[in-house]
Amino acid sequence: MPRMARHSRNDRAGIELPKARVDRESLREALGLFRYLRPRFGRFVAAMAALFVGSLLSLSFPFLAGRMVDEAVARSGAVDRTALWMVGVLVAQAGVSFFHSLSFASVGQRSLVDLRRDVYARLITLPMAFFARRRVGELASRLSADLIQIEDTLIATVPQFLRQTILLAGGVALIAATSLQLTAIMLSSLPVLTVLAVVFGRRTRRIAREAQDRLADTATIVEETLQGILNVKAFANEGYELDRYHEGLRRFLAATLRGARLRAGFIAFVVFALFGSVVLVLWSGARLLQSGGITFGQLTRFLLYTTFVAGAMGQFAELYTQIQKAVGATQRVRELQRETGELDPASLASAAPAQPRFRGEVAFEDVHFAYPSRPEAAVLRGVSLHAAPGEKVALVGPSGAGKSTIIALLLRLYEPVSGRLRIDGMDARDYPLAGLRGQMAMVPQEVLLFGGTIAENIAYGRPGANRAEIEAAARKANAHAFIESFPKGYDTPVGDRGIQLSGGQRQRVAIARAILKDPAILILDEATSALDSESEGLIQAALETLMQGRTTFIVAHRLATVRHADKIAVVSDGRVVESGTHAELQALEDGVYRRLSALQFRDGPVPVDSAQGP
Repeated sequence: MPRMARHSRNDRAGIELPKARVDRESLREALGLFRYLRPRFGRFVAAMAALFVGSLLSLSFPFLAGRMVDEAVARSGAVDRTALWMVGVLVAQAGVSFFHSLSFASVGQRSLVDLRRDVYARLITLPMAFFARRRVGELASRLSADLIQIEDTLIATVPQFLRQTILLAGGVALIAATSLQLTAIMLSSLPVLTVLAVVFGRRTRRIAREAQDRLADTATIVEETLQGILNVKAFANEGYELDRYHEGLRRFLAATLRGARLRAGFIAFVVFALFGSVVLVLWSGARLLQSGGITFGQLTRFLLYTTFVAGAMGQFAELYTQIQKAVGATQRVRELQRETGELDPASLASAAPAQPRFRGEVAFEDVHFAYPSRPEAAVLRGVSLHAAPGEKVALVGPSGAGKSTIIALLLRLYEPVSGRLRIDGMDARDYPLAGLRGQMAMVPQEVLLFGGTIAENIAYGRPGANRAEIEAAARKANAHAFIESFPKGYDTPVGDRGIQLSGGQRQRVAIARAILKDPAILILDEATSALDSESEGLIQAALETLMQGRTTFIVAHRLATVRHADKIAVVSDGRVVESGTHAELQALEDGVYRRLSALQFRDGPVPVDSAQGP
C-alpha cells in the first residue's frame, strides 16, 4: 500500500538554528515565557517566598530530630518540648505549602491562558501562504500537546525544581557545618553528575522535540481522516487510514522509547552514584561515631540531611528531563509566535475605527501573481479589470484559468507580485485589512458552517446581531420557512461543518449571513452549483435580493447563471481575454465566450471545466 507523502521537520518548523546557537536560543526562548508572569508578578513573588519558607521549615526537621536524639541519650526532660516544636513546624509547613501550591497553580494557569490566547491570536492572523504549507493537525498539536507540556512545567516542575534547589543548597550548608569530612565524601559524585546532566540534557531536548513532531504527525492524520470521513468510507479505506495512523504511532513510540531509555540510564546512574555516596557516608559516620568524633544526634542530623540532599539530587534527574521537554515544546510554540501575521493580534481586542462605507468601485491594474509556494508558476499575467459601483461582474473560463485567484487578491488573502488593486480609487493596501474585509462578504460553493446553532451561524456575518435582525436576514434569504420547520427553530444545532442541513439549506444560511453583514462588495463563488431545481430557484431569488445595490463578483462555470450580468470577464491562462455583456460576447465571431457557450448549450449544459481555452 503506498504511503502518503510526509513533510520533513524543516518543512514544518522552518529553518533550524545553527547548532552552536541552539542552547543559547533555547534558553532565551524558554525565559521569554516568563514575561507572561509580569501581570501577576506580586503573587508569584509571594509564592516564591512561601516556597522558600516551607523549604527552610523542612530543613529544620533534621536539626530538631538530631536534638531529640541527643536529649534522649542524655535523658533530658526536653524531649517532649522538642516533639511539640516538630509538630508546630509541621502545621506551619502545611499552611505554607497550601499557599505556595495554590499560588503557583493560579499564576501558572492564568499565565498559560494568556499564552494560549496569544498563540491562537497569532495563528488566526497569519496569512494564507502560511496555511498553504502547514497542516491543520500539526497546528492543532501546537495548541494542545505542546502547551500542555509547557503548562505542566510551569505549574509543577518549576516550583518543584526551585524547592529541590533550596533543599540541596541548604542541606549541603548544614551538613558542612556538622562535618566537613563527611560532606566532601557525599559530594564527590557531583562533578561527574554535572557533566553527565549537560550531555544528557542536549540529547533529551532533541529527542523530546522529535517525539513532539511525531505526535503532531499523528494528530494531522486524525484531523485529515475525520474531515474526509465521507471519502474514507466511500472508498472503503478504513484499513489504509488505520495503517497510516499506526505508522505515525510507531514513529512516535520509537522516539519516545529512545528518550525513555536515555532517561532511565541517567536516572539509574544518578541513583547508584547518590546512594553509593550515602553508603560511604554511613560507613564513615559510623567510624567517626566509634572514635567519638561525632555524637548520636549529630550523626542522625547528618544522615537526615544527607537523605534530603540525595533526594533533591535524585529529583533533579527527572525534573531536568521535564524542563528539557518543555524547552523543546517552547521552541515550537515560539516558532508560531515569530511568524509575521497580516494583522497585529493586539488590534483584535481593540475597537477598530469605523471604516466609511465603500462605494464599491474595484479596479485590477495589470496585476501579475504567483503563489509563494510556486513562485516560478505565474497564475495571473497582467489582469486588468474594472467594476463600477453596484455593477455585477461575472468571471468565467476554464478551471485553472485564475478566477479564484482574482477573488483571493480582492480579499487580500495574497498581494500581487506586480500591478495594483484599487478600491474606490485608492490602493487596497492603504486600507486597514480588517476594515477592507469587513465590507466584503462571500457566499462560496462549499459552505462551511460552524458547529453551533442556525442563529449563531447567521450571526457570524455580524456578531452581536439580535434575533429580530437574524430572522429578517433569514427571510430575505428564503431560509425562514425551513428553519421554522425544525422543532428548535433558529436554535437547531447544525452539526459538525453543517452536516445536519442539506446543501441548499446550508447555502441559504450562508446567504442570510451575507445579508446580515450588509457588504459593499459581494463575492459569489458558484453559489447555485450542484443544487436541485427547487433549491436553485429559491437561492437564485435570495441572491437577487442580496446583490441589489452592491458591487458583485460572480465566479461561474455554468454560463446560464451569468447571462444577465452587467459585465462578463472571460479569464483564460491568467489573462482577461474578453470582456462585455452576454450579447456583446456572443457577437464575437471567434470569441472564447461564444465557443464556451456553444459547448454548454449545444447538447444541454456542459461544465466549463470540459471546455478548452484558446
